[in-house]
Amino acid sequence: MKRIFDVVLSALGLLVLFPLFALVAGLILVFDGPPVLFRQQRIGYRRKPFQIYKFRTMVPNAEQLGNPLTVGSDRRVTPIGRWLRKTKLDELPQLLNVFIGNMSFVGPRPEVNRYVALYTPDQCRVLELVPGITDAASIEYRNENELLATLDNPEQAYVKTIIPEKIRINLEYAKQASVLRDCGVILRTVASLCRAASAIVAACGLTLTAF
Repeated sequence: MKRIFDVVLSALGLLVLFPLFALVAGLILVFDGPPVLFRQQRIGYRRKPFQIYKFRTMVPNAEQLGNPLTVGSDRRVTPIGRWLRKTKLDELPQLLNVFIGNMSFVGPRPEVNRYVALYTPDQCRVLELVPGITDAASIEYRNENELLATLDNPEQAYVKTIIPEKIRINLEYAKQASVLRDCGVILRTVASLCRAASAIVAACGLTLTAF
């Protein structure tokens, strides 16, 4: 049932949001140049590696210029990329991952191998869940970048504190997971994104008024 839900909704999303895909791709090409998409290997269901798709928000070869964790005002993030990250529009291409089947709409956010290699045996249970575009932990830690930016060692805090807590939340959610509960998570995610987009629009309006 969950897989049918994912296939139908992702196919519908790709069709309906095609104009938005084209607009974002055009903005990236105009302001930052190619490539439009960013692909990165993540660890998925039962440790199977796969390529995750996102709109590119960083300079080319960003992975060679720093670690996988992006914190605060990372210099590798482009101006248009910063806006895409705030609105989470950079995640839209993951509808392709859902349609293909290596991701679901709701499930633990997939990590790079660098961090998965540090999982304890108990934490590895999260790898028995299909990764997703959003989850309860992502909503809980929606301001993760801002939080990490205030710390002296953000990567250590991410590995020692945030990852274990996200895994705990996901394993708890999995005990009572259902398509109906997944719909609730999706709606909460959309509501959170709408609030973020409204805040950005309001901030732009204030800036224009100041001029």
